[in-house]
Amino acid sequence: MPRFRAIAAALIVALAIASPSRADATAFLGANTTPANRAVRGLAIGTGLIIVGFEIEYSHTSEDPGAGAPSLTTGTGNALLQTPTAILGIQPYVIAGAGIYRETLGSQQDTSFTTNIGGGAKISLVGPLRLRLDYRVFKLGSGALNSPAHRIYAGLNLKF
Repeated sequence: MPRFRAIAAALIVALAIASPSRADATAFLGANTTPANRAVRGLAIGTGLIIVGFEIEYSHTSEDPGAGAPSLTTGTGNALLQTPTAILGIQPYVIAGAGIYRETLGSQQDTSFTTNIGGGAKISLVGPLRLRLDYRVFKLGSGALNSPAHRIYAGLNLKF
């Protein structure tokens, strides 16, 4: 019986001092600049501890046959290191991840593995709403027409 009480007390203390998990979602628009500027749009959903965070992300860039620029669709899982709190309303981060991509130009298509690395900042606007600015370099598989692919975006980030 004393063991049960000790375990119950430890569980109650742990639950009382545990901090709620932090999560956020970002809807973004930007540009994929490789090999020509094309619009990119996507969504990222993540969660974080104090300085380490994780997110899953989907993005799509349309093709531009006239410029010889393929469409690029990515789905990645990423880890990020960020400051524990915003500094003067800005929370910088570095990010790296891996996933899959599909590149299509006309009848040519390649689907394979991708890695990415980059950085950015989440800038406080009002309440839980933030502006997220991000730059990323994607290293696409050996069958890709254009690698690395560079992407820059701005998005609305909701912290919850």
